Amino acid sequence: MDFIQAVKQYKKTPTEEKLLELSEELVKEMTLKEKIRMLRGRAMGITVKNFLKNGRFYNAEPYPAGGCERFKIPPVLFTDGPRGIVLGKSTCFPVSMLRGAAFDDELEYRVGEVFAREASAGGANLFAGICINLLRNPMWGRAQETYGEDPFLLGKMGVALTKAMQDRGIIACPKHYALNSIEDLRFSVDAKADERTLHEVYLPHFKKCVDAGAMSIMGAYNKVNGTYCCENKALLTDILRDKWNFDGFTISDFFFGIYDAARSLKSGLDIEMPYTFRYSLLGYKLKKGEISEKDIDIAVGRILRAMIRILPKYKKEDKNVILSKEHTSLAREVAGKGIVLLKNKDKVLPISQNKKIAVVGRYANKVNTGDHGSSNVFSPYTVTPFEGIKNRFGEENVVVYNGCDTVKAKQTAKSCDYIVVCVGSDWLQEGEFLVNMGNVKKKPKGSGGDRVSLKIPEEDVKLIKELSTLNKKLIVNIMGGSAYVIKEWIDCADSVVMSFYSGIEGGNALADVLSGDVNPGGKLPFTVAEKDEDYPSFLHIGSKNKEIAYGYYHGYTLFDKENIKPHFAFGFGLSYTDFEIRNAECRLNGNEISVTADVANTGDSDGDEVLQVYVSSKNQETDRPVKLLKGFRRVSVNKGEKVTAEIKVEVEDIRFYNPETGEWNVDKEYEIFVGNSSDNIISAGKITF
Repeated sequence: MDFIQAVKQYKKTPTEEKLLELSEELVKEMTLKEKIRMLRGRAMGITVKNFLKNGRFYNAEPYPAGGCERFKIPPVLFTDGPRGIVLGKSTCFPVSMLRGAAFDDELEYRVGEVFAREASAGGANLFAGICINLLRNPMWGRAQETYGEDPFLLGKMGVALTKAMQDRGIIACPKHYALNSIEDLRFSVDAKADERTLHEVYLPHFKKCVDAGAMSIMGAYNKVNGTYCCENKALLTDILRDKWNFDGFTISDFFFGIYDAARSLKSGLDIEMPYTFRYSLLGYKLKKGEISEKDIDIAVGRILRAMIRILPKYKKEDKNVILSKEHTSLAREVAGKGIVLLKNKDKVLPISQNKKIAVVGRYANKVNTGDHGSSNVFSPYTVTPFEGIKNRFGEENVVVYNGCDTVKAKQTAKSCDYIVVCVGSDWLQEGEFLVNMGNVKKKPKGSGGDRVSLKIPEEDVKLIKELSTLNKKLIVNIMGGSAYVIKEWIDCADSVVMSFYSGIEGGNALADVLSGDVNPGGKLPFTVAEKDEDYPSFLHIGSKNKEIAYGYYHGYTLFDKENIKPHFAFGFGLSYTDFEIRNAECRLNGNEISVTADVANTGDSDGDEVLQVYVSSKNQETDRPVKLLKGFRRVSVNKGEKVTAEIKVEVEDIRFYNPETGEWNVDKEYEIFVGNSSDNIISAGKITF
């Protein structure tokens, strides 16, 4: 029997028992050499070829692993993300953090459909761009790759992307499992968390993706509770497989994920990526008795079962789907829906026609789509803020100065009505850590890594303050991966928008929002603090201590617990219209809580509002968060109208973990709240069990 025959038999009898039987039969017929080859990445030749050919070191073509020609078993063909397909030249979407700000998992599913089509057209069958690590401190350099600070939001968005990929025959691979939220020390940091914190805060979003059918998981570089993630039996076997019943395969993070082949394999790590390094010793480890052939067989069986489940849905797409008008238009739509309006004094926005606009600042006319590491997408064009604003308002009405010289910026803006100043970060200040120069004070060029400050650069602050003296309408456009502390200068601005890294069509999307063609409806997927110290602790290069405690509280739960006033609350975002949330109610229907509320548009324009459901346990015996997000829905409401929206909250999602029993328990009573941010909520009633 070969792989193709196994697929046919599984289609006839699609049961778990039949799948196990087929995988075991295939494994039994394979030689030891063939089985070991199934566990190895084979990207060395491709990497060298692409580097010599076009200077691209990383993932210009799919990275193969495993495969067996004799039994017609295809290799795993890896592509990265998460803002698009890294292969070749693809459509660069807005970063995950902006998509998290859209609070729209249905929209994320549509994004996933595009990713699946472009991955297929590029020849890949596994997508490892589902980054769902939790943002605990905005210092984290790769914050842009995830969806925010809340586990429920991460889970909903991760599930949407997982389903979209696997519905089209691309194996979904959420990452980095687990507690990966410090970049500069990613190879050495040891994240310490107690059992309850693990299960309630840092792992539930991974479980959501597993429950949704994800067939692969990537292990992280860091340690968790003293053991490297790719050698961590507690994570890879005890939790992932024994507790969650995951039957897919695991892969290592690249190059330095595995330190000992025997420890990793026996702990539950199946494939070493992208090259054969430690797993080249599997045969030797077998001879020494450190592993058994059964250990190898188990890993190969997991890979085969995942491939039999998912790959038959694979449809080879033509290369002309890449960068199609449909895909770039969706990228623009997504960017517009995720941009967050933080301030709009005296309704200075939207900008009407025939106004003179100056676009200034370091990113006014510069391509700035985010990290230049493994998530970098190579698109043939990118619309800058200046280009987008010029496209919308006309070349004759828009001038530009790309820089931070205050004299030149003021000279450019002196005859204009509006100034759009583009500030924030780029790949030099944050992203994947590419170069370690050991200098915390000043990042070396090209390094990326964790941010050294939560403020925007001093030159940007000076520019904003100087421009505010011109008596023009001053709009600050913040580009970057996550939260910034902006209290020192926000009073100088009439309006502030957060556009993150908004992708190939970002400039056009920004212009859509500034003009009012798109009414902003994005909401912050993180809490913006008034000062750095309000966030949890963080470790930078140079720290002698490589251990850090990951506590139960972070983000809005920490602000609630410590009664800290945020500058902008989690879930906050303004609109050009006004909304009122009324008549909130809840009722228990079996395993679901149905929450309904009226969303009334009382303003002058059509718009979107994000209805957010927070749940508060009334259990007084155990420490509980003040409230937790457990549902959301983005709704469109025309001016003068109202929409009655329903959100269903799963009872499973409101349980708490009992570390003494290892069980999940429902408290006796909960209060349900509905609102449009974590600090603007009304009660929908109480639920008792």
